[in-house]
Amino acid sequence: MKIIVAIKQVPARDSQLRIAASGQWIEEAGLAYEINEPDAYALEAGLRLKEKHGGEVVALCAGPERVGQNIREALAKGADRAIHIEEDMTALDPLAAARLLAAAVKSESPDLVLTGLQSEDLGLGQTGVILAELLGLPHATIIMEVEASDGAIRVKGELEEGWFQHIEMPLPALLAIQSGIGKLRYATLMGIKKAKSREVRRVTAASLGVAPAAPSVVVQRMYLPERNKRTQLFEGDPKQAAAQLVEKLRFEARVI
Repeated sequence: MKIIVAIKQVPARDSQLRIAASGQWIEEAGLAYEINEPDAYALEAGLRLKEKHGGEVVALCAGPERVGQNIREALAKGADRAIHIEEDMTALDPLAAARLLAAAVKSESPDLVLTGLQSEDLGLGQTGVILAELLGLPHATIIMEVEASDGAIRVKGELEEGWFQHIEMPLPALLAIQSGIGKLRYATLMGIKKAKSREVRRVTAASLGVAPAAPSVVVQRMYLPERNKRTQLFEGDPKQAAAQLVEKLRFEARVI
């Protein structure tokens, strides 16, 4: 089974973010980067399928030279080889990004394509399903479990309020993986050593035959949320006031 896993590099979650002078993106100088968390779970799902059924896992990542650190991390964890699309993805909307990824995937003819459910920087959650449409593949999203058999897969998708859906799909297919599908592995010392000798194929939009196109979605302005203080008094007896406070903390502040 050949599995392609698309991974995206995003700013580390503990980074101090500042708005760039353009007002349309964050200031990237001095930022630390990491693999997008849902994509890390997609990689874990791919590696587990390979361990169980054999084949290979190919990491696919688009971005500037700095994404090489995350490609090496994927290889150290167990990916067999990688494809690096050397393009600046900052200005690309999900459709343009999916076109680039689709062009790289088509030449590989994989049995399964895995993406994360959404990215932690923009959180649009569209690239995976658009990629499936461009490739003409059946797809499913918010996937929590994957089981493969001859020519098919059975997946468990999350719905809402604790409900799940089990679907059987033919291969090839594309799945958008939800965080928490399994415990993420660490790169071993042996894996780090092996990663240095594993193939990383570098391509560009031009070499893939993808012509530049005007984005259909443009960020006009990015800004930090405005902070304001507000006092709210709860009426009623202590029991009623406590119930109202718990409701506010749970559904508005989302801290419990």
